[in-house]
Amino acid sequence: MDARIIGWGHTKFGRLEGKTLEDLIQDAAAEALEHAGISAGEVDAIFVGHFNGGMVKDGFPSSLVLNFDEGLRFKPSTRVENACASGSAAVYTARTAIQAGQARVVLVIGAEKMTALDTKGVTEALMTAAYQAEEAGVSFPQTFARFADAYFQKYGDQSETLARIAAKNHANAVNNPLAQMQKDVGFDFCNTVSDKNPMVAPPLRLTDCSLISDGAAALVMVAEDMAQEAPRSVKFRAGQHVNDYLPMSRRDILAFEGPAEAFARAYEEAGVTVDDIDLAEVHDCFTIAELLVYEAMGLVSRGEGPRAIAEGLVYRDGKLPVNLSGGLKAKGHPVGATGVSMHALCAAQVTGEAGGIQKDGAELAMVFNMGGSGVANYCSILEAEKTG
Repeated sequence: MDARIIGWGHTKFGRLEGKTLEDLIQDAAAEALEHAGISAGEVDAIFVGHFNGGMVKDGFPSSLVLNFDEGLRFKPSTRVENACASGSAAVYTARTAIQAGQARVVLVIGAEKMTALDTKGVTEALMTAAYQAEEAGVSFPQTFARFADAYFQKYGDQSETLARIAAKNHANAVNNPLAQMQKDVGFDFCNTVSDKNPMVAPPLRLTDCSLISDGAAALVMVAEDMAQEAPRSVKFRAGQHVNDYLPMSRRDILAFEGPAEAFARAYEEAGVTVDDIDLAEVHDCFTIAELLVYEAMGLVSRGEGPRAIAEGLVYRDGKLPVNLSGGLKAKGHPVGATGVSMHALCAAQVTGEAGGIQKDGAELAMVFNMGGSGVANYCSILEAEKTG
């Protein structure tokens, strides 16, 4: 018995002043239940994806959702954490619970409140998701600057390519009302170091970095035999989770082996190749990460990531549109919410409910959510099925 996604909720991402973590969790959950046509009392279990790392004082968030509907009281609720992939970790845990027969209706929530701290505080909180024995004191911009520097040394300066990735995602976000930055800033701005676009960690500029965001997303997942009565149903053609070594020193960082393994296993499970995928939402925490994902997913060969941009393969009208939502770069990256958001938006795509970011005729949508520097890797391939 596998799981089906039958409804979702999604707050706007951004600097949501006046919204607490509890507010975000409850807002997304309420919307998801309404969308699915499920009452709170029908829920068997709850899984909450949440990283925190000291960004808020709510270190025990699993029961915060119970406060909005008494029908949720006494339901088992568990916080799930796997760095920036905490949201996907919650989705996968929910799917496993349904597959194991432990639950038939599961509410999945991903949430993060990041803006309660300043930029320095958020940076320090996220640094806890690295190998402390060797990488303590190294920020994630500095970590991914190492990826970029290594790539540039091997394949030449790709600053313009990274700027085009950033500009693409900002342009996509214009059509996403949930995005934190609905503004097309253009290639020239992204490619020019300025007061508004300073160098953060050479060679990465501010526009090469994802946003500090608040936000939440939620899914309602049910056992497949219940989905035929639902208003919509989205199945997992594939769902793979791969963890790699935590120390960067034990990995060939340009090989992006953990992500590549997750993609390969997902294609095998689904019985497809990258050529069959209609669109993908991928983890562009930094533009260099999206560039490496092009290669890890097999869209282009190693070292040919820039070709995916130069030939327009990943644009809205290209062979495989990537991050039509705006991605982490422009939609925002409230860490625990990101993986759930990706699944919700890809489910919306394959059911034709994605609004302004809809890809016409989308049948197979792929999610890639990553924790750390290619350490926790989740790849899902989603497909709609008929109901009624």
